[in-house]
Amino acid sequence: MASGEAFFIEPLPGLSGIPPCEETGATFEENACQKALYYGSRCSGWVFAEDSGLEVDALAGEPGIYSARFAGPDATDDANNQLVLNRLLSSDNRRARFVCVIALVRDGSLVRTFRGTVEGEILIAARGGQGFGYDPIFYYPPLGCSFGEISREQKQTVSHRGAALDQLTAFLKLQSV
Repeated sequence: MASGEAFFIEPLPGLSGIPPCEETGATFEENACQKALYYGSRCSGWVFAEDSGLEVDALAGEPGIYSARFAGPDATDDANNQLVLNRLLSSDNRRARFVCVIALVRDGSLVRTFRGTVEGEILIAARGGQGFGYDPIFYYPPLGCSFGEISREQKQTVSHRGAALDQLTAFLKLQSV
């Protein structure tokens, strides 16, 4: 693609038949790279994968890379949220952030990573029925509400994934494919 031309994102051919990549990294970056290299080795061209989650300062960065399974291997969003809320009961420090790292590979080789974050606070109780995961307990001060109280479109403009995707698309627009 020439600079400024449109591009399209498509699922990896045969994705449903590929066993899931094991995530054994210690950071979002390691897991994103591991997944992108794993899936990127199965086709030519550009492939990207991401890893993301919630970091809470008072919990020393937890749930972090274990965000999806913080309350156990088959944890529900509600169970994960409740565990975070319970662990913060005696804490005044409720600072937290969502983190997303996207790793981009081309022809099976890592090209670079893109990191997006959004800063906020953990509420005392869940608010709102929008979104998923930790959205109902994540308060975003600039909007004065939780991510569970805003639309998907609104969230995309300020979210960690939106920020990482914006960086990825800006990079790809400058590339010649």
